[in-house]
Amino acid sequence: MSASGGQPRITRLSGREATLAGALTVRRVLPAASQRSVGPFIFFDHFGPVTLPPEVDTDVGGHPHIGLATVTYLFEGGFLHRDSLGTVQTIAPGAINWMVAGRGVVHSERVPEAERGQPRRLHGLQLWVALPPELAQCEPSFQHAAAAALPHVMQQAEPSGQAGRVSVRVLVGEAFGVRSPVRTASPTLYLDITLPPGPSWTLPPLADEQAIFSPEHALTVDDEALAPREMAVLPAGEAVSLQAGAEGARLVLVGGQPLAQPVRMWWNFVSTDPALIEKAAADWAAGGFDPIPGETDRIPAPPWRVRA
Repeated sequence: MSASGGQPRITRLSGREATLAGALTVRRVLPAASQRSVGPFIFFDHFGPVTLPPEVDTDVGGHPHIGLATVTYLFEGGFLHRDSLGTVQTIAPGAINWMVAGRGVVHSERVPEAERGQPRRLHGLQLWVALPPELAQCEPSFQHAAAAALPHVMQQAEPSGQAGRVSVRVLVGEAFGVRSPVRTASPTLYLDITLPPGPSWTLPPLADEQAIFSPEHALTVDDEALAPREMAVLPAGEAVSLQAGAEGARLVLVGGQPLAQPVRMWWNFVSTDPALIEKAAADWAAGGFDPIPGETDRIPAPPWRVRA
């Protein structure tokens, strides 16, 4: 029930946690049993915030994808991205890194050499976006949008005043009259929002489907309490009121046009056609896919399981 006594207006997704590399906790919020996707977003992982000890290796070696775009966004720390296109890109806080897998790509995410062997902070989000069926087998590509290249606007909370200013960074898509330089295959929205402490702010419906997630701060959404690390899927086509506590709050909004049809996911492969997933699994097991220049290690796939 909501605080006002009516039916809840939001759908809550708490996610589930797993520990990687002995010290890095990852919370997987999407897909959930009750909500497989929000707009085109089909996968939502939150990791950190954590200070990793020097001996912890968080390298993710070469692994393949098909049928999706990966979206990496960091609040703290860094990764070194390499892929089979020849891309070598340091991923830094505030930047967007958008890799389109299409018919197939291989990539790795490693600790930057300057940070290896010392304590390091890490906090961020790893998301997947399903490609439209007609583009699912497109040529792979990679886009990097530096933090300074992403538009930033200020919105006014209530009551008015300088202390009631809401910061919005448009990471992907278009909102409040500004557009991100990141190119997408379907209407997609990804915002980084900072709320001031105290005043409420009305978030308009900016996408057909949208959800919010605050990694570290509690919020109220139309008078319903939302805990940190809990996703709220918002009512379609309606504005909601957001309010932070005494510390303020930082949150992200994800959303966009709903999927034209459900997709299947197995390991790192996404498709509306199960035969393409099975072929990708066989290709990877047989040593297929283009290699990452300068890298030889490959993460093996789990055992193939045929689903009815």
